[in-house]
Amino acid sequence: MTTTGIVILICVVVAIAVVAMVFLRKRRTQALRSHFGPEYQHAVREYGGQSKAEEALLARQKRREKLHIHPLSDVEKEHFSAKWHEVQARFVDDPPASIREADTLVTEAMLARGYPMTEFDHRAEDLSVDHPQEVKNYRAAHEIAQRQNKGEANTEDLRRALVYYRELFDDLLDVHHPVGSQGGRR
Repeated sequence: MTTTGIVILICVVVAIAVVAMVFLRKRRTQALRSHFGPEYQHAVREYGGQSKAEEALLARQKRREKLHIHPLSDVEKEHFSAKWHEVQARFVDDPPASIREADTLVTEAMLARGYPMTEFDHRAEDLSVDHPQEVKNYRAAHEIAQRQNKGEANTEDLRRALVYYRELFDDLLDVHHPVGSQGGRR
């Protein structure tokens, strides 16, 4: 083989490697976008770029794999459902207290499922692996609850927060109501 042939062979091998790397990255991006949905774009904004966001999302998945997340027993589901109905019923008379209780109840359900109870941002990240559609609303509900603690949220904000908490709560309990039914998703 001549020197020119060796150079051409090396260039072909490098070109194939580059194409394979681009293909694999594109495939990884598609898989992450598909799995995380709106959380993917949230991560891109949070980490300042696609590459860093994808590394963070992959790290979340790896961290999640080490956790022992499990479904709730029927008894636990009934217990949490009963507590949720109390929280929801109290909303009419005391919306701020109801939101605090909803936040606490969601946290208790997460703990019962096996999620570690660290600071809020880490909880949201852990949740995003299993509940990528609901985590955006969980963050919004938490933000409204924080605004309420400062006296900056109105009743409509609190109503939205309760609906957001309910969506995640139902997902944690694996209880899904048909759209339009009592207690159904809005």
